[in-house]
Amino acid sequence: MALVVPRSVWKRFSNVSGFVRIWVPLLSPVPNRTVYSCIDPSIGLSDDQKEFQKIAFSFALNEMSPHMAEWDQKEIFPVETMRKAAQLGFGGIYVRPDVGGSGLSRVDTSIIFEALSTGCASTTAYISIHNMCAWMIDTFGSEEQRHMHCPKLCSMEKCASYCLTEPGSGSDAASLITTARRDGDSYVLNGSKAFISGGGDTDLYVLMCRTGDKGPKGISCLLVEKGTPGLSFGKKERKIGWNSQPTRAVIFEDCAVPVSNLIGKEGEGFSIAMNGLNGGRINIASCSLGAAYASILLTQDHLKVRKQFGKPLASSQYLQFKLAEMATGLVAARLMVRNAAAALQEGRQDAVALCAMAKLFATDECFTVPMKLCECLSQGTCSRNNFSAC
Repeated sequence: MALVVPRSVWKRFSNVSGFVRIWVPLLSPVPNRTVYSCIDPSIGLSDDQKEFQKIAFSFALNEMSPHMAEWDQKEIFPVETMRKAAQLGFGGIYVRPDVGGSGLSRVDTSIIFEALSTGCASTTAYISIHNMCAWMIDTFGSEEQRHMHCPKLCSMEKCASYCLTEPGSGSDAASLITTARRDGDSYVLNGSKAFISGGGDTDLYVLMCRTGDKGPKGISCLLVEKGTPGLSFGKKERKIGWNSQPTRAVIFEDCAVPVSNLIGKEGEGFSIAMNGLNGGRINIASCSLGAAYASILLTQDHLKVRKQFGKPLASSQYLQFKLAEMATGLVAARLMVRNAAAALQEGRQDAVALCAMAKLFATDECFTVPMKLCECLSQGTCSRNNFSAC
C-alpha cells in the first residue's frame, strides 16, 4: 500500500543535500540575462504541488541519476528503486486512496513525472505505464478486482504491463487479432503482443483481446498474471536507449484465464484502452519535459566552464540563441502538457485532442533539445562514455 506522505516529510526530503543543484533556477551564463527563471517548473504551482515536486526532484537526484548510466549500459530493470518511489506515493499517483493510491490530479501527475525524469527518463516512462495500468483497474474494474490488485500495484510489490500493440496492429489498434475464446468459466487466449514495456519481468498484464466481431466493439480487456500456463515471452529487444525497461513480445498459446479477470464488460476493452492512453500520452509527454529540462541545465553548466579562443562558450551569441531556442521549446511544451492534463481532469470535450496534441508537440520539441545540447557539447557526444549527458 502506498504511503500518504505528510507535509513534514515532504519538507525533510526537499532539504536533502545537493537537491538545489537541479531544482533551484541557476544563474545565467550571460550577465544580466536569464532563461532559468522562465523555465522554472515550479512557476504557477500551488504550495502543495511545489512540495511533492521537490520530493520528486530529490528522489531523481539521489536515487535515480547516480545509477542511470549503469542501468542503461547493463540493461538493469531497477525494481527496488521503483519500490522506493512507490513508498512516496508514486506507484499509483492518480489511483484512489482506498486501494493504496495517492489520489492526485492529472496535472499533479505530470509535475511528478517531469521531475522524476530528470533522474532517468527511461525508468520514469515505465513507472508512468505502470501507473496507467493501475488506474485502468481502479477505474474500470470491479470492487473485488480493485482491492485484489491495486494495493500491490500502488506499492509496486507487483509491476504491470499494458498489452495493446501487436505485430500487425500499431496505430490501428482496433484491428488487433489476439483472441479470447469463452470456454466455461475461462477465456482461452491465443495471439501475441509486440514491444511490451516490462514484458517478461512484470507480474500483471493488462491485455486487450478480441472476444467478438471485427472492429473496436469486439475488443475486451483481461488481466493475465505471470506464471499462467500458456503465457510466454519473446527475447528481449535490443534497443538504442531506454534499456532500464525491458521490452519483449508477450505470447499467448491456449492460455486460460478466469472469466473473473475480465475488466468491465465484453466489448468495452477498446474504450478502456483509449481512456488509459489519454492519460498515458500526458505521462510520456511529461517524461520528455523532464529530459529536456535536465538537458538545458547540463548545457548551461557546460557553456560556463568550456572555453574556446580564451572565452567561455557562454559568450557566443550563436550558442546563446541555441539555448534560447531550447528554453522556448521546453516552456511551450510544458504549457501544452499541463493544459491537456487539466482538460482531462475536468472531463472537457476537447481533452482527447489536447492530450494527443500535447504528446505530439512535447515529444518532438523535447527531442530537439538534447540534439541541440549535442551541438553545444561538441566533441565526444557520439561516445557511449558520454551518452548520459545527452
